[in-house]
Amino acid sequence: MAKRKHSKTSTDGKQPKASLPASYPWYLANKAVAAKADLDVLDKFSGKVATRVPLVGAAEVRKAIVAAHKARDAMAAFPPDARRDVLEHCVRRFRERHDELALSLCIEAGKPIKDARGEVDRLIDTFRIAAGEATRPPGDVMNLELSPRTRGYRGMVKRVPVGVCSFITPFNFPLNLVAHKVAPAIAAGCPFVLKPALKTPVGALIIGEVLAETDLPKGAFSVLNCSNEDAAILVEDERIALLSFTGSLLGWDLKSRAGRKKVTLELGGNAACIVDADPGADLDHVVDRLVFGAYYQSGQSCISVQRILVHTSLYPALRKQLKQKVAELRMGDPRDEKTFIGPVIDEDAARRIESWVTAAERKGAKRLAGGKRKGNLLPAMLLEKVPRDSDLYRKEAFGPVAMLEPFDDFDQAIDRVNDSDFGLQAGVFTASLAHAMRAWDRLDVGGVVVGDVPSFRVDNMPYGGVKLSGLGREGVRHAIEDMTEPRLLVVKT
Repeated sequence: MAKRKHSKTSTDGKQPKASLPASYPWYLANKAVAAKADLDVLDKFSGKVATRVPLVGAAEVRKAIVAAHKARDAMAAFPPDARRDVLEHCVRRFRERHDELALSLCIEAGKPIKDARGEVDRLIDTFRIAAGEATRPPGDVMNLELSPRTRGYRGMVKRVPVGVCSFITPFNFPLNLVAHKVAPAIAAGCPFVLKPALKTPVGALIIGEVLAETDLPKGAFSVLNCSNEDAAILVEDERIALLSFTGSLLGWDLKSRAGRKKVTLELGGNAACIVDADPGADLDHVVDRLVFGAYYQSGQSCISVQRILVHTSLYPALRKQLKQKVAELRMGDPRDEKTFIGPVIDEDAARRIESWVTAAERKGAKRLAGGKRKGNLLPAMLLEKVPRDSDLYRKEAFGPVAMLEPFDDFDQAIDRVNDSDFGLQAGVFTASLAHAMRAWDRLDVGGVVVGDVPSFRVDNMPYGGVKLSGLGREGVRHAIEDMTEPRLLVVKT
């Protein structure tokens, strides 16, 4: 049974505190360690130090791996109902600390407060889904009586935990992308070591604080901040059975160094959305969804709408409406309820995005909306006539930028979507069932969303991509499958 503690915050409608605690501990083998806080965590809007967290070295990472390795048997034997209770405890505590969690996102990630609240809701959803899966372990009964030789034999398959998992997570969803690794690991019975992004570590440390309130077996989890160099052991150590990485294309290098362990990668994309001649919805709705998909949380999502392909019959009208809507998006302090565009993660990222836009314009791209950069604040930008050999078209922008292009034929649009090194998700607005099915058949992506933007995600969906976008799938049940392996039992009756 999970231990319960009283909430530190309330959700009674009052405004949350305007700041974070001065420092946070790290977590080794389920216990908080109040080490020297060497790492500054910046408020991404003001640029000021918001809090400090410990930065541990390779020796501490090894201790975490050793503790997790010792906890393998205890975690595997931890009963399914007890795993469920731990996860349900987390759900309760996250609800109680909803405002605090949203504020941490707003500060450390620069996430507009409405987007931050939405991510906390998804954190809760992910742990709630995992709690339901914890007592429904997948398995199978096999008929082995296929010939006279095998009469009287029965087969059964259950899935058992793979062992220690290492998790490396990115900055853009500091809560929910952590949840998509941690919650399935607990449901599956796997101990883990988690390294969150150094720019946004607070959300993961709060999750660690909540897990420390439970009676998970000693060594079941560690949450630590370390450099990429010191994290090498999380990739290469043979005591680790599975590496799950979400982030940049660096993931492919990590896979090459991971040895025999299982590896799952989610590495981003440059998602496209097709708007057919008959989109199956009124144009106002389509435009609203495109604005959301392209610019929510300042475009810092792997499935943010980057390329918008519009049938020539609708192109002038959609272009006009979208241009107007994008120009109206409010940029500023993410704490402000009216802000839609907050800061990107840092000024280096803002400069890179700005340089890609400028380079595309030099090659003939036309900017329809968007002004000048202010530090790490980039206004929402909309372009057309972007050359298909430009970085802005070929790579992942990961910022508040989208591109329009017309098409005449639906198959032509599919070919253009597929003309990419990435393949995470794609969206299709169409009233044609035939076109919807053709998109599902032909689009070389991990998921096709018909009637909405590719940015749509529910936390029980199988989520992942092909080509450079990654390997394997997230989504609680699918992650549990990766974190377990089949074990066969044959019985001769």
